[in-house]
Amino acid sequence: MKTETRTEIEAAVFRRLLSHLDSRKDVQNLDLMNLSGFCRNCLAKWYSAEAVERGEEITVDSAKEIVYGMTYGEWKDRYQK
Repeated sequence: MKTETRTEIEAAVFRRLLSHLDSRKDVQNLDLMNLSGFCRNCLAKWYSAEAVERGEEITVDSAKEIVYGMTYGEWKDRYQK
């Protein structure tokens, strides 16, 4: 498989994961951590770290907006139990 194709597939899978998590707002981060060892916040931290490694300045808070589809504070107010 070409590197470019693999990257496109991985990006599509990541977008699909974000979409799936967005459709399951009933699943709390604590549930994710207990079952899988990572949560939405972990994804945001990984996103920010990978961006910084590539010379892009994306804060964890900015990455959380990408992962949550809104600010973290907004998500907590609306969906965190």
